[in-house]
Amino acid sequence: MDRRTFCTAASAAWLLPLAARAAEPYPSRPVRVISPYAAGGGPDVQLRQAGPALGEALGQPVVIENKVGAAGVLAAQYVAQQPPDGYTLLMGSNTHLIQKALQPDLKFDPVADFKPVANLASSPTVLVVRADAPWKTLDELIADAKAKPGQMNYGSGGIGTSAHLAGATLASLAGLTVTHIPLKGSVEIAASLLRGDTQFAFPVAGTGVPQVKAGKLRALAVTSRRRLPLLPDVPTLHERLDNELAVQESWFGMWAPAKTPDAIAATLYAAMAKTVRSPAVQAAFEAAGNEAGLLGDSPQAFAAFVRSENRKWAEIVRLGGVTVNS
Repeated sequence: MDRRTFCTAASAAWLLPLAARAAEPYPSRPVRVISPYAAGGGPDVQLRQAGPALGEALGQPVVIENKVGAAGVLAAQYVAQQPPDGYTLLMGSNTHLIQKALQPDLKFDPVADFKPVANLASSPTVLVVRADAPWKTLDELIADAKAKPGQMNYGSGGIGTSAHLAGATLASLAGLTVTHIPLKGSVEIAASLLRGDTQFAFPVAGTGVPQVKAGKLRALAVTSRRRLPLLPDVPTLHERLDNELAVQESWFGMWAPAKTPDAIAATLYAAMAKTVRSPAVQAAFEAAGNEAGLLGDSPQAFAAFVRSENRKWAEIVRLGGVTVNS
């Protein structure tokens, strides 16, 4: 066998495993989902609640791995570099869009580097004050804040979080001069309000609603497009401010590396659709203040939604004058 023949044969032998793998039906082995959240955190819990149903729909186990750091950026960078074969997915969210808007020099692009597959759930934030606070309505809070410029504080779990951006948006759209207090984490929001260190805040519904129901906090508004079934008498921020940027919902779903084949994305979407329509999954999500939902009837529709949200969150960051140091 001459050298040319040997090289050709060797190349063919090397390609055989790849060809065999390409011919395998998808999925034919466990699927990994990389969670950018700490184990036990709200979105991570929701993902783990949905994992068994998603695995059943796919016919393969779903393995959830946590890669925490840099507000979700480390997990995103990791998944973007994985083979586009549908076996390593990212739990992508609007947090990734926000971080890119805050830090344009980050070495990942949440739009160009991923193929959004399907959403899993979404949740608004809730504008809350202490239960014994003097403000019974949003209008009363706004009026008092305007009468006392610079004397009110609002808390959040950190710079760039949903609570921070909702507070900055309220301040911008209502013309308020208030101070943002970044806390050590979202779990500190209620304690800060109860101590009086802050006067209002926007925790996610999953933590805010139970505290309202327990009588610790009073809800003045929600940032969803429609009123929450759990708080039917609480108006939306959009009702009062009449601005699309007042509609702010955190969402999270499955993203695959950008070059993942459409056929694989379609298989994943079908499995996700079955998962979010599961009564058990819906009940678990609703109990946590989240709404299970796809946000589109195909991977392409979800991708269009993500592009739209990317523009929206960039505008919210710009409107609020939010920076990594604010």
